[in-house]
Amino acid sequence: MAAENEAMRRAQGLRARVLTALLLAPLVMGAVLWLPTSWLALLMALFVAMAAWEWSALAGVEARLARTGYVVLMLLCLPLVWLLAPGAWHAFILALAALWWLVLALRLTLIQRIDQAPPLEPSLLVLGALLLVTPWLALVHLHAMPAHGPLIALSLLMLIWIADSAAYFSGRRFGRAKLSALLSPGKTWVGVYTGVATAAGWGLLVALMLGLGTTQGLLLLLICVLTAVMSVVGDLFESLLKRRRGMKDAGSLLPGHGGILDRIDSLIAAAPIFTLGFIWLIGGQH
Repeated sequence: MAAENEAMRRAQGLRARVLTALLLAPLVMGAVLWLPTSWLALLMALFVAMAAWEWSALAGVEARLARTGYVVLMLLCLPLVWLLAPGAWHAFILALAALWWLVLALRLTLIQRIDQAPPLEPSLLVLGALLLVTPWLALVHLHAMPAHGPLIALSLLMLIWIADSAAYFSGRRFGRAKLSALLSPGKTWVGVYTGVATAAGWGLLVALMLGLGTTQGLLLLLICVLTAVMSVVGDLFESLLKRRRGMKDAGSLLPGHGGILDRIDSLIAAAPIFTLGFIWLIGGQH
């Protein structure tokens, strides 16, 4: 009976996950393709606000007023970063975030146990200013590129969605060896390999759509592969933060997915890498 109940619970969760994705994906895709950059920036700011609310809980902030203040602070950071750090400074901020994620990827391999988080972590609140602002900056920067900006921004989102979905379903069906039983028991090496392979295929498709030459196309493929790998790091890091707090999900806003952070954790780590790669690949600074 217990096994049947668990199977039913998983089936219901999967249905909710798929339905939520089918409802949200067309809305987000339409916004990226058809909204002007300024309006898209405002829309993405709403996601930053919701993510900041959940992030403050992961840092141990319980008072609603304090969490609201943190959200406001994150929203104020967005125009400051955009207006005070144009051009090459955008790349510098993204590079700073990308470097942090690369170092974290190495640190995650060394974790042997998960200790309980302290009641309040001010350092995690400060870190959130970097990690939550940079994916917003990355998407807006891509969208504002003079050539194919909306298509490039959408290609980043599609890359994450496709790789994540491929990893999820292949891991459930064929996965045996765990990627990290300590951090995320549901992730398998089969899922990672499938996600990375799917990302490579998507990179080739995007190269064809953009009319890139052979060399640029292969470089874009490598960028997409690295992006997919870093998306896994983002997922593992959020899992670590939740486990330190004894939380299953960061929130409950999205049925089948949990909170906003549970849905965009991969994007948070992947967006700086992808955007830096594109800036370098086609000289897309503005």
